[in-house]
Amino acid sequence: MSRIRGLKTRRNAELGLLVFAMLLVAAFGATVEANQFDEIRPNFWVPAALIGLLFFGLHMVVRFTAPFADPVLLPSVALLNGIGVAFLRRLDLENAIANKLAVPGFFAETSGRQLAWTLLSLILAAVLLLLLRDHRVVSRYAYTLGLVGIVLMMIPAVLPASISEVNGAKLWIRLGSVSIQPGEFAKLALVSFFAYYLVRKREVLSLASHRVLGIDFPRGRDLGPVLTVWLFSLLVLVFEKDLGTALLYFGLFVVTLYVATERSSWLIIGLILFFGGVYVAYLLGDLVGGPFANFYDRAEVWLDPFSQANYERKSGNSFQLVQGLLGLGTGGLFGTGPGAGSPFKVPEVRTDFIFAGLGEEIGLFGLSALLIVYLLIVERGLHAALAVRDSFGKLVAGGLAFTLGLQVFVILGGITGLIPLTGQTTPFLSAGGSSLMANWLLIAMLLRISDAARRPATSGPERAGGGPKKAPTQLHGAMTEVIKP
Repeated sequence: MSRIRGLKTRRNAELGLLVFAMLLVAAFGATVEANQFDEIRPNFWVPAALIGLLFFGLHMVVRFTAPFADPVLLPSVALLNGIGVAFLRRLDLENAIANKLAVPGFFAETSGRQLAWTLLSLILAAVLLLLLRDHRVVSRYAYTLGLVGIVLMMIPAVLPASISEVNGAKLWIRLGSVSIQPGEFAKLALVSFFAYYLVRKREVLSLASHRVLGIDFPRGRDLGPVLTVWLFSLLVLVFEKDLGTALLYFGLFVVTLYVATERSSWLIIGLILFFGGVYVAYLLGDLVGGPFANFYDRAEVWLDPFSQANYERKSGNSFQLVQGLLGLGTGGLFGTGPGAGSPFKVPEVRTDFIFAGLGEEIGLFGLSALLIVYLLIVERGLHAALAVRDSFGKLVAGGLAFTLGLQVFVILGGITGLIPLTGQTTPFLSAGGSSLMANWLLIAMLLRISDAARRPATSGPERAGGGPKKAPTQLHGAMTEVIKP
């Protein structure tokens, strides 16, 4: 670790924000107990203290391995992760009360498993920060990561539905009680590959051949990479039966391409290709069915959800979506209060629809606050992308930040009926290990890049192997003195 004496690294500010975030989590838990038990038990603070201790451990790793990293990233993500664990604890408590069971321990049920997944995720993030002292090392393995990403993306599509399909979407690998969503890790590998490829090809992809309505469009021969990724996205849409994942992969590539070339025409071409492909898939689902049928059904549910819900049997293709919409409407502006709602009326409230369950209890204002936290994380990631000095780091940080923002848009858009429902999980909130581990690795990479971006040039870059390297002498960093003749 290299520092300049007197230069602030903002690690104490990070620690203060982290403590404040855990106080908010503790307040959420206290309110839940007040509404569930009509009293606040003396040990209400234990879950917040446990998870806060885990985050403090990662903070210490950041303090010594990435001292100049953005001080806002870790506390913001810790708040979301903490609220997620606290809400899952709230669901466990209500389930125990409703079934007249003993109050579950802090390490039991869904919240206990999520706490364990959080520990594992933070360990992985810490290992990445300890081993990867220079983000540019990743570019050496770009093609390998690209191949790994494609394999991880396509594995669920070729597996039998019995071990890969959940709620109509083939996104999982299920082995007994263990389930993994490989696509969560694929996005990290593909971001690195896209960034490396576009750094090498940016000049070719920036060439224009036609100007339409004041916009320069690229040459036809340069559309090959975009068409290839578009084809893979459509294969995901058809065979994995999930619009959100297809949108995530294709949107990631197109936006990274736009950042690399600064040509808005790539965004226009991307939107036309994607929505054109989705519309064709919808028409084929109506005409021929087969692998297109699932997407057609989801589109029909999206167009008219209330007509396909069976309220008496609590079933139907759109019952979950309708219950989520009703839950959000019941919450109103301020919500019913943590622990005072009826989240179990929404199926899959622990995973896909956790935002709907939270919305009922914290209301529009509470959800808006959570969205602002997500927006802050994305903004800090984009800020790191703008500030870092190398092109590869810019594209990786920009791609990772956009990936997180797009995933939140996809899941929230599905829950609110803005787009067809998808199988994506809400980052850091939903129960599950794959999403949590992958997104914490994403944050660790952003911390590493932001450390490089905020590190003063005179403090020296870090070697790929770890230790700091002595910076060359620079005249513009030297002290000046006026000498009178």
